[in-house]
Amino acid sequence: MKIMVLLRKYIKPISESIISVVIGVIVGSIIILLAGYSPLVFYEALFSGSFKHTRAFLDTLSYMIPLTMTALSFAVAARASVFNIGAEGQMYMGALVANIVGTFLRLPRILHPFVAVIAAFLAGGFWGWLAGILKTKRKVNEVVSTIMLNWIAFYIVNYVSTYHIFDPKAPYKTAYVLESSRFPPLVKGTSFTADFIVAISVAIVVFFLVWKTSLGYEIRAVGLNPTAAEYGGVNPERIASIAMFIAGGCGGLAGAFLVLGRFGFITTTLTNVLNWGFDGIAVSLVGRNHPLGIIISSFFFAILNSGALEVQVATSKGGQIGVPYELVLAVMGIIVIAVSVPGLLDLIRARLRRVKEVEKVAMA
Repeated sequence: MKIMVLLRKYIKPISESIISVVIGVIVGSIIILLAGYSPLVFYEALFSGSFKHTRAFLDTLSYMIPLTMTALSFAVAARASVFNIGAEGQMYMGALVANIVGTFLRLPRILHPFVAVIAAFLAGGFWGWLAGILKTKRKVNEVVSTIMLNWIAFYIVNYVSTYHIFDPKAPYKTAYVLESSRFPPLVKGTSFTADFIVAISVAIVVFFLVWKTSLGYEIRAVGLNPTAAEYGGVNPERIASIAMFIAGGCGGLAGAFLVLGRFGFITTTLTNVLNWGFDGIAVSLVGRNHPLGIIISSFFFAILNSGALEVQVATSKGGQIGVPYELVLAVMGIIVIAVSVPGLLDLIRARLRRVKEVEKVAMA
């Protein structure tokens, strides 16, 4: 009986996602054909690029780490019906604090990365909490506040990186964090480091927090119906602020993992940490704002990223010029949009349901 209930619960989102992928692939195929290329060659290269050799596959796993964290940042807030566009800024702040702790604080090898990670979580959490407080106490729309906070964070990190913690030998970036603060590689000579294990663990912890604890129940209750939740003794303002702190903390972890794992530094123009937060929104929507779905979704996005360059190589054979990278990105975007639509519709329905509840209370 329980198996049947679980099947009914998950069969709809899974089937919707599969249909969306098919639609995205069909629309993308039409564009590829119009451009004069073979859709079969294109998609074979796009989806097999991550599996060509071990290094490519490990780099794909490494790429999904920050995506998982920024997606969790969006998902936790979304469960409380807060539209968190601020994972980008929260990630910047986490990256900056992790860089500072990793560069200037000297700690034992085992302890150092975890101190840096906790500091990054708190920094990102504080940045998310600011948006939560602005929403609950001053009624500032979270979309506006998080976008503005993204830019504030960008320029803070840009300023500190350029003028205070830059590398004298290479001023275009910050100094490398100390080796004691870096996550050790799980496979030598690759970007696949121990932060992968930590990231998956965080996703599982978030799952248990949101679905198996009283706090998580309150977060979901506020997201589904804040009026009913308030009648049940839940403080929606408090829960929204807590959800934004947790969401911001996850964003901060994305920045920490990029600095302590994949790169070891921040470029002064932030080019190596740009857009992971915005990509995380799409990852979360595809994963239906569910931590376990997000793990699968981030892997899917990482596969697309790894296969993008492989497409150009595969389609340039026989004297033919390869598919322009911009066209590859356009087709990838079509697939992502198609797969994101069901999750976005769910989010819009939840928001409309909440607005109707507020209107009913106002009219009563």
